[in-house]
Amino acid sequence: MTPATSLFTPVEADLLLLADNLKQLVGNRHPILFAAAEHLFGAGGKRIRPAIVLLISRATMLEQDITPRHRRLAEITEMIHTASLVHDDVVDESEMRRGVPTVHSLFGNRIAVLAGDFLFAQSSWYLANLDNLEVVKLLSEVIMDLATGEIQQGLNRFDANISIETYLKKSYYKTASLIANSSKAAGLLSEVSKETAEHLYGYGRHLGLAFQIVDDILDFTSTTDTLGKPAGSDLKSGNLTAPVLFALGEKPYLEVLIDREFAQEGDLEQALVLIQDSQGIQQARELASHHGKLAAEHLATLPPSESLQALINMTDYVLSRLY
Repeated sequence: MTPATSLFTPVEADLLLLADNLKQLVGNRHPILFAAAEHLFGAGGKRIRPAIVLLISRATMLEQDITPRHRRLAEITEMIHTASLVHDDVVDESEMRRGVPTVHSLFGNRIAVLAGDFLFAQSSWYLANLDNLEVVKLLSEVIMDLATGEIQQGLNRFDANISIETYLKKSYYKTASLIANSSKAAGLLSEVSKETAEHLYGYGRHLGLAFQIVDDILDFTSTTDTLGKPAGSDLKSGNLTAPVLFALGEKPYLEVLIDREFAQEGDLEQALVLIQDSQGIQQARELASHHGKLAAEHLATLPPSESLQALINMTDYVLSRLY
């Protein structure tokens, strides 16, 4: 399997610069917030989202170097993503993220919520300073979508009747919206045609959906060590993802266990066995592959380059995490 970082070779130097800038952008006026941000930005995330923004920037600016606005967009994208993780961890009461303690487990819920708010506010301020109204609209929509996705997930807990369409809509809000809209925004900063901008949005949308579906499959197939959180934790909290929804069609008893919220001893273990024993995981894999293929097709309008190849390889990488 190709590690994500080797896909980023065309933007390796850009990502090093990004890591330094992120800490500076947060600034050290607020010692606790600065400590929280330093902890977050040093947490060894793969930086997939800003890498995609930078790769698209380079793939659409072949004749010249990318601009400071492209770089700032990549930084804003990572700030928005990080802010959403801080809030997610508070909502999910997660103690660990990427193998390190979460902000709220180190600093308490109050600081974690404020740190997330601070990062959202700061990303909005830097966004406004790009002086591009269309880009501001795209990324502002992402912040709304993230909240909508969290609310929808909370309202649908332990609801065995939700459809795959509802699941995909929530996955778009929570994961794909940021990748789709920041991909399109990078193209707009490069002044690509309207048609190309829509294709870049399509690439990010389908890549984001494939990414989320794969994540949801890994919740059932990976070990706790690999995930950095307990396996099956989504199911336990009532977040019903693609493998579960597909399995429900085959294993009616699964609905009984979900309806009583795994209240009886052994319920969760029994549910996991039923899912493993169904075609649910395989059907979810096929759904992820379908979106990965659609993502790659949207790149056909871009001229050949090293950055374009990395974007195409990204679709393979997302799916390769399954094997």
